[in-house]
Amino acid sequence: MPSIVRCYLKTALVMFILALGVGLVQNLGGILPFSPSSLTPVYFHLLMVGWVTQFILGVALWMLPKYSMEKPRGIQALSWAAYILLNIGLLVRAVGEPLNAYSSGLVWDWLLILSAILQWMGGILYVINAWKRVKVK
Repeated sequence: MPSIVRCYLKTALVMFILALGVGLVQNLGGILPFSPSSLTPVYFHLLMVGWVTQFILGVALWMLPKYSMEKPRGIQALSWAAYILLNIGLLVRAVGEPLNAYSSGLVWDWLLILSAILQWMGGILYVINAWKRVKVK
């Protein structure tokens, strides 16, 4: 299994555990000294982007038909750039959402916008790299 695929899949598994941890913290709301309701967007992003999307992207990267014999998974730099942008955007979102909920302001709003742009760019790079692998026999 190629290293980029392993990274996608292992990161997805870690994000799954993190999402479950955030869900656990949310359910302990009555015990904690803070309101975990601000963690709801973090929970959903970790679950859907971190776990589900990355697992799907990793498996698709592995299973799609070869781009060519020399570059079976397309341009490797694009795959890594997509992975890095997606995960940096996800981590920025996981930090920015609670900060924005507790102290909303222009700085935190821009942090969330930055996270969305990073994830969007990661998605675009992934699609660019995978597009030519989806082909007729």
